[in-house]
Amino acid sequence: MINKLSSLLKAANISLTDQQKQQLVGYVELLHKWNKAYNLTSVRDPQQMLVRHILDSMVVEPHLQGERFIDVGTGPGLPGIPLAIVRPQSHFTLLDSLGKRVRFLRQVQHELGLTNVTPVQSRVEEYPSEPPFDGVISRAFASLEDMLTWCHHLPGPEGRFYALKGVRPDDEIAALPAGFTVEKIQPLQVPELDGERHLVVITRQ
Repeated sequence: MINKLSSLLKAANISLTDQQKQQLVGYVELLHKWNKAYNLTSVRDPQQMLVRHILDSMVVEPHLQGERFIDVGTGPGLPGIPLAIVRPQSHFTLLDSLGKRVRFLRQVQHELGLTNVTPVQSRVEEYPSEPPFDGVISRAFASLEDMLTWCHHLPGPEGRFYALKGVRPDDEIAALPAGFTVEKIQPLQVPELDGERHLVVITRQ
């Protein structure tokens, strides 16, 4: 697993410490173990998890601005856990409405010794934003319109919304609610992953 991860990181031009690599592999092993009982992801093969979950989450990291982030609809911790491992100076609130997922996240936090994550069970529209976040991140969570409608209260005045998407979501961008603007649409390269990936960064006007 470490060898596979190392080759993927090299292909993506990402350098990590040995401890970070161990934490990422440890996370995949926990995800694989708990998946049998909790059905956390449709990806069953740990080698595929490295590509489709770990690398797919990590390639966003260079584009994040700020220190306090919230991963809404995090599921089993994607992209929040991989990002917290590769960005230890930042803090990530991992928000999900399902108790079994949050229990899993607490176990991950405990076993990997992650001090910069806070798993929270809550519906996103009911979660208070005190203090406000620098960034609101979502991966396979909702349309851009729904994301902004449900999460509009979470970032501060300079905060950004980061939506991880597959193909470029031009229809969703055309339907953005008033008061929001697209700052950039960043194509993402994920080694060994079929299909397109884009990061849509949105700010308040």
